[in-house]
Amino acid sequence: MPMSLGELRRKIDEIDARMLEMLVERAHVAEEIGRTKEVGDRAIYAPAREAELLRALVANDPAPLAPESVEAVFREIISACRGLQQVPKIAFLGPEHTFTHLAARKRFGHRADFAAVPSISDVFERVERRQVDFGVAPIQNSTEGVVGLTLDCLLDTPLRICAEIYVQVNHFLACAGQLEQIRQVRSHPQVLAQCRRWLRENLPGVEQVATSSSSAAACEAEAEPGVAAICTREAAAARGLAILAENIEDLADNRTRFVVLGDLEVPPTGADKTSVVFSTPHRAGALHKALGAFALYEINLTMIQSRPARGRLWEYVFFVDFEGHREQPAVQAALGYLREFCPLLKVLGSYPAERA
Repeated sequence: MPMSLGELRRKIDEIDARMLEMLVERAHVAEEIGRTKEVGDRAIYAPAREAELLRALVANDPAPLAPESVEAVFREIISACRGLQQVPKIAFLGPEHTFTHLAARKRFGHRADFAAVPSISDVFERVERRQVDFGVAPIQNSTEGVVGLTLDCLLDTPLRICAEIYVQVNHFLACAGQLEQIRQVRSHPQVLAQCRRWLRENLPGVEQVATSSSSAAACEAEAEPGVAAICTREAAAARGLAILAENIEDLADNRTRFVVLGDLEVPPTGADKTSVVFSTPHRAGALHKALGAFALYEINLTMIQSRPARGRLWEYVFFVDFEGHREQPAVQAALGYLREFCPLLKVLGSYPAERA
């Protein structure tokens, strides 16, 4: 006979009690790990270890649970246990409830001390000065392309990329008034660009005003019923705004990639990515020859982006992401090839590849 609803609920209660016992046991082990670490060990975040753990958990098909649901649960468990050793301080491009804030919380969980800073440059500076342990900054959007300021900061910083984070981007039209009252829409320039078609079709003629962030737009819309913000659901809720339209981004598969910045050397996991920046001699065919290093050693590129070389008119530097870790022989050989040919070569970091 099938179990009754009451019996099924009692079974859930028993499972929950066993799960709690095991979580408490895990927490005690995490505390013991903290006691065995050397004094001054700053490795409170281990990207390779966490990536391997999460991949192992979802490798055997956790259906009916979705892999991303399993990852979300265990990231919070990891966050809670890590906090028993030391609560990490994380700088992010603020204010709160932006996509960068969501990315930081997705990676580090709720047991972290998050510090909102006003610019991408400030994220780098806070980590470089060791005022925080790590920083999170946007680097690439699937619709609008790379974030140039992040690339420029990576060229100058001693920090390394030690992890990447992908966040699904959904935009919401939020307002303190009604749809027919809207005379102005505010948001970050990239957000407005990502909703260009929806705005043209649904709010034709309404003025669009750029703000420093989508959360700043929500703050400004709070006191003005005629002003709407395009922001995250969290930003709208924090400001008490009504959501008038959901998922108004022009492309459904709209994702932003973020990087975690720190001073870690991340060991290989077997599924990694490496980021580099290089320049080439100013002559014909130089870029083709440089990229030939990756073809020669059968290394798959995942991104290539050029940026003007500061102080050298009409010359460029090239940011490249590729599959593999800098400790792998093929990657070492390709980097050796580039060092002999390129005036500038900087490895920005090797880190676990995130499931996009």
